[in-house]
Amino acid sequence: MSRIALVDDDRNILTSVSMTLEAEGFEVDTYNDGQQAFDAFSKKLPDMAVLDVKMPRMDGMDLLQRLRQKTSMPVIFLTSKDDEIDEVLGLRMGADDYVKKPFSQRLLVERIRALLRRQEANAGEIVADTEDTKVIERGELRMDPLRHAVAWKGQDVSLTVTEFLLLQALAQRPGFVKSRDQLMDVAYDDQVYVDDRTIDSHIKRLRKKMRMVDPEFSAIETLYGIGYRYNEE
Repeated sequence: MSRIALVDDDRNILTSVSMTLEAEGFEVDTYNDGQQAFDAFSKKLPDMAVLDVKMPRMDGMDLLQRLRQKTSMPVIFLTSKDDEIDEVLGLRMGADDYVKKPFSQRLLVERIRALLRRQEANAGEIVADTEDTKVIERGELRMDPLRHAVAWKGQDVSLTVTEFLLLQALAQRPGFVKSRDQLMDVAYDDQVYVDDRTIDSHIKRLRKKMRMVDPEFSAIETLYGIGYRYNEE
């Protein structure tokens, strides 16, 4: 049974999310601010942490920075901010994914399970082999879903869970078009409303990250008014 640390100064979120996670079979420790969580983590680390970005005493960014000095455990940020600069900064500091408020609790649970599967694979534990866990090799692209690892031309690329899921959905069937609605189904719970621009923003950031290792990257093609497809190179 995995232990999840939930850190947020909103008591309603602490109560409702912890109940959901416990119902899904997780053990949950809740903390009202970053300092309280950091003091507890110094004694015993959880299997993963879900952190609010904006908190009193010690915010999520400061807590993550301190955690990354001693652990690589998975961390998900809960954030109500739309500022992309904060997201980029958090990812550079070592956050594994973002879930923006308001959020579906089912979506959060799926993100948690995805990161824990990666952690289990990295630790060498046996995970069931399914279509979604098989290694994908498409031209210069290599994706290992269990380890949440992506490489392009042999160079590692760091993606969020959402970006990984979108690339995986496109790469599984090269040449086939995925509409924005289909990609929304891949990345989001059906109870969460997102518009087309949200998927476009994810694809934009995904391309940007791939072009950081290869300025000529062009494997993800936009079909205007239709969707996206992966062209194997």
